[in-house]
Amino acid sequence: MNPEKNPLGNLDEWEEDLLKRYPDPESIANGKSTAEYRNYDTPQRDTVKEFYRLNHTYQTYDFVIEKEKDFLAFNKKEMPIWKAFEYLNELVDDSDPDTNLDQLQHLLQTSEAIRRDGHPDWMVLVGLIHDMGKVLCLLGEPQWAVVGDTFPVGCAYSDKIVYPEFFQANPDYTNKDYNSKYGIYSPNCGLRNVHMSWGHDEYVYHMMKDYLPESGLYMLRYHSFYAQHREHAYDHLMDDHDREMFKWVKLFNPYDLYSKNPTPPDWKVLRPYYEDLVAKYLPSTLKF
Repeated sequence: MNPEKNPLGNLDEWEEDLLKRYPDPESIANGKSTAEYRNYDTPQRDTVKEFYRLNHTYQTYDFVIEKEKDFLAFNKKEMPIWKAFEYLNELVDDSDPDTNLDQLQHLLQTSEAIRRDGHPDWMVLVGLIHDMGKVLCLLGEPQWAVVGDTFPVGCAYSDKIVYPEFFQANPDYTNKDYNSKYGIYSPNCGLRNVHMSWGHDEYVYHMMKDYLPESGLYMLRYHSFYAQHREHAYDHLMDDHDREMFKWVKLFNPYDLYSKNPTPPDWKVLRPYYEDLVAKYLPSTLKF
């Protein structure tokens, strides 16, 4: 039977088929071994370790609550998405040991890898915007409060988080309300009830939650949560719905991580396609 003439019967079947198409990381890595990525023992850039020292020292529960109240009001700016991309064209992520390309080039590499593998256009859009929340740097935030791996606050910091030794300088490390396995949470309470370290993931999730399917929103919100989607360090906080939706996070992650390579994409050639894609899903201006 020709599958092109026998479309999937319902959305659940379609999603199940899509999730079978997990990418081959080596093919995305474009000749570079996947073992060479996320090398935090001997990172190529000196900024990486200092970034995580600051991040782990200052990402407290109180800090996160303050930032959520401040930035999730989305009352700082209103501008077209392309204005935000112009800024990302100047930003290099100090936490990333794998690339020194600007953020727009990384976003295009991610979305183009997703598009090449034939995934739906909303997932291509997720690839394009997944790091757009890094415009927080444009709003005056230091990089340690914007980028890097994310993790729950309000409970014990896992030793599976990169550079866990730096948490010893964090006030919450010795706070009895926050330093136990569950802290302020209850077993399997669901990640929607958990406060994550503040940064671009949470910010762009809230910005996009009215425009994309839930599977795409999980990709946005948890794509930097490596301690969970790679190490399973916080299974005790996840519920059944999280476990089901993390299949989408794991589908997305290889495109985000392994598409990074030194060859920048040709934005002039790609721009018409992405202008049409953005116009299909998003309003003409976004609130930041």
